[in-house]
Amino acid sequence: MQILLPLVLGIALVGYFYSKFTPEQWTELVFHFENAKYGFVLLAVFMSATSHLIRAYRWRFMLEPMGYRPTLLNSFLAVSVAYLMNLFIPKSGEVSRAVALTRYEEVPFEKGFGTVISERIVDLLFLLLFTGLALLLKFQELYDYISALIPFQKLMVLMGIGLGLLGLFFLFLKFSKGGLSTKIKSFALGLKEGVFSVLKMKKKGLFIGYSFLIWGLYLLSFYTATQALEMTSNIDFGIVIITFVVGSFTFAFTNSGVGYYPLAIAGILLIFGIPETVGTAFGWIVWTSNILYIILLGVLSFILLPIVNKKPSQS
Repeated sequence: MQILLPLVLGIALVGYFYSKFTPEQWTELVFHFENAKYGFVLLAVFMSATSHLIRAYRWRFMLEPMGYRPTLLNSFLAVSVAYLMNLFIPKSGEVSRAVALTRYEEVPFEKGFGTVISERIVDLLFLLLFTGLALLLKFQELYDYISALIPFQKLMVLMGIGLGLLGLFFLFLKFSKGGLSTKIKSFALGLKEGVFSVLKMKKKGLFIGYSFLIWGLYLLSFYTATQALEMTSNIDFGIVIITFVVGSFTFAFTNSGVGYYPLAIAGILLIFGIPETVGTAFGWIVWTSNILYIILLGVLSFILLPIVNKKPSQS
């Protein structure tokens, strides 16, 4: 259900919204696809790829305090596989990254996974930073859009249920003496070491600098993609940031935005006077170009990981 439901829902949303398009809208949509400047799209994808390489390099800073120094190539290939996995199963990429390092760099899974969780916390902080900036620039418009998408009362109920289950889990760990709880506690200790590795780094300044560079490239890549269409090339910086934030949330909390990303992009741009056909074309161009890159590099990384780590046979 966790795998299929978001995919089915995303596809259903696409079918529902686009079934309402008139023949004139379909003609306009095709026109925008045909007349897009795909050189800007390729440049945007190159910036995304560069950010992933920097992410792989930054990841090594978190592993060094625990005595592990994976190669940059293995780190980058593991990151690339992670993006591919997230396309099919949400959040599975975090697990696959740790598994790759366990297999090819002998980093204990719980420690590698802990660093990935810590990294994701940093990413969340940056996403919240951009969200705060977007709120400052266009508060009322963004508030109206999010309120329409996520009813506040339902969100509070879900959060309450989640917190209750989390509390029960911690009570189980505290009072249980069984083998299962012992294994979970052992795993949690390794996870804790990985998560707090960010506090033990010798290169904290570089880590923060590279984090800003990664997210700066994300935003610059998105802005570059806006230049592909004439009607999105002149939107102001505040709208660019808001659209970037909305797109980032759909990517982060679904199967890499399958079905949701183009709809969300078109919806937020429509609020600011960009025609639905233009926003739809832009959303699909950005999403498709990034997904094609993720699939191609992810599959290549799957193939390369065992090859580059093949141990020479002993005669």
